[in-house]
Amino acid sequence: MTLSQQYLSTRSSGEPYLSFEATVLRGLAPGGGLFIPAAIPHAPSDYLTKWKDLSFQELAFEIFSLYISQSEISPAELKQLIARSYSTFRDETVTPLTVLDEQRKLYLLELFHGPTYAFKDVALQFVGNLFEFFLQRKNAGKSENDIRDRLTVVGATSGDTGSAAIYGLRNKKDVSIFILHPLDKVSPIQELQMTTVADANVHNFAVKGNFDDCQDIVKTLFDDIEFNQKHHLGAVNSINWARILAQITYYFYSYFTLLKTAGSEQISVRYVVPTGNFGDILAGFYAKRMGLPVEKLIIATNANDILDRFWKSGVYEKKAPGSDVEAVKETLSPAMDILISSNFERLLWYLAREQLSSSNEEAGQYIQKWMIELKGTGKVVVPKQVLDAGLKEFASDSVSDEQTVETIKAIYDLTTGYIIDPHTSVGVTASLRHLDGKHTYVSLSTAHPAKFGDAVDQALQGKDAYSFDNVLPDAFKALKNLPKKVTVIEEPDKELVKAAIEQELKDEGIVF
Repeated sequence: MTLSQQYLSTRSSGEPYLSFEATVLRGLAPGGGLFIPAAIPHAPSDYLTKWKDLSFQELAFEIFSLYISQSEISPAELKQLIARSYSTFRDETVTPLTVLDEQRKLYLLELFHGPTYAFKDVALQFVGNLFEFFLQRKNAGKSENDIRDRLTVVGATSGDTGSAAIYGLRNKKDVSIFILHPLDKVSPIQELQMTTVADANVHNFAVKGNFDDCQDIVKTLFDDIEFNQKHHLGAVNSINWARILAQITYYFYSYFTLLKTAGSEQISVRYVVPTGNFGDILAGFYAKRMGLPVEKLIIATNANDILDRFWKSGVYEKKAPGSDVEAVKETLSPAMDILISSNFERLLWYLAREQLSSSNEEAGQYIQKWMIELKGTGKVVVPKQVLDAGLKEFASDSVSDEQTVETIKAIYDLTTGYIIDPHTSVGVTASLRHLDGKHTYVSLSTAHPAKFGDAVDQALQGKDAYSFDNVLPDAFKALKNLPKKVTVIEEPDKELVKAAIEQELKDEGIVF
C-alpha cells in the first residue's frame, strides 16, 4: 500500500495512517480535521499518451487506483463500482465539453448530466455505491437476526449536495440518510428533489437558519463521540475524501478533450470554478499536483466572497469589510451562499506543510491553531509566504447578482439560445474578465438551468424564443405532483437534530 493510498488528518497529521475504507466510512477525522492522502501520487510519465484516449470510466479507474489499494478493492470490483456509478448519466461522455466562444478560447465543462442535474452527482453516485460495497462486505454471511454493520449518513446542503446524496443512497441496504437544508433558502426544484423521495431510508430536515448553521450542526454531531459511535455516522458532504477523489477525473478528461479538439500535444489551460465550499476546485488542485499542466485555478465567488477576500489580502475572515456581523448574504446563486468554506482547510494544510513546517505533524499543529482562531475570533491571518505560494496556483474573483444576470443574457445572445444557470454564470463572468488570448479557459458548469428558474427568468424573460417551460426537463415537471416528506427543525440546535434523528430511525424500524 503506497502513501497515496493511506490517509491522515489535517489537524493531527501523524501516524498511524488510515485505510481508504476507514477514511470513507468515517468521513470527518477526530477533532474536526479532514482526511487527505499521506502523499499526492504522480500520474505516469507517459500519461498524455497512455490516458488521452480513455473513456471517462476508464480514466476514473486509472486515477482512483492511485489512491485505492488493490488489497482494499480489487481492480475488477473497482471497475464494477465505476461502471455502476456512471451508468446513470444522460451523456455517454459523462462530463462533455461545450464551446462558448472558440475565437476567445472559452469552453464550458458541463457537469450536470447525472440523475439530479448537478455536478455533485459525479461524486455522490460513486460515494453511494462505495458505502453499499463496504457495508455488504462487512455484513457478508450475517443473517437478518445478526447485528449488522450500518451507517447513519448525515449531511448539510445549500442545495445540490442534498438531492445528489439522496439519489446516491436511496434504498441502499443498511444505510439511513439525513439531510439538513436551510428552510426556504434552497430553490423550489432543489427542495422538491429532496423532499419527494419516498424511500424509507431517506430523511429531510428543514432547519430554520442558514447553510452554515446546518454545516456546523453536522460537524458537532461527528465530534459527539457517544452519538457518533451509537449511530455510526457517515459523511456525504465534500468533507468526505471520496467526493474530492471522484471529481479529479473530469479535470483530466476535459484536458484530453481539449488536446484532441485542438490537435495539439499541450495546451495552456486555466480552469475557472464557481465555488462555495471549495471542494470542486480542490479536486483541480489535486489534478494539478498529480501532473496535469494547469496554468492557473481561478476561484469564482458570489457576494459571499470570503475566498476572494483571502486571496487578495491573506486574511480569512467571516465578516466582510465594514460589516459588524457575520452573516450569509442571500444571492441568485444560493448553493454558494456559504460563510466558511470547509475544504479550504485541506489546501491550507498543504501550504503550511510546504512553507512553514518540517513535518506533517507540525503542519497539523498550524491548522489546529488557525481553526481555533477562526472559531474564536472569526478571523485567520496567514504569513505572507503562505499567501504568495498559494497565488502561484490560484487566482480569484467575486461576482454580483447584477453581473450574474447580465452574463446569462450575454451567453444566451452570443450562442443563440444556450442557457446557463446562475452558479455557472458566476464562473463564466469571472472567465470573461480573465480572457487574455494566451490561455484556454474552461469554466465549470455546475447545474442545469432549470434548477434555478427565478434567476433564469429574471435574466431571459422577454427574450426571443425563450420559455422556461422549454427549459424544464420532464423529470422536474413530475416532481410538483408528488407528496413531500420533510421535518422542520425549529432552530439550529444540535440537540433538536439528535432527537429528530433518533425518532426517525425508530420510525424506520432501526434498533439501536
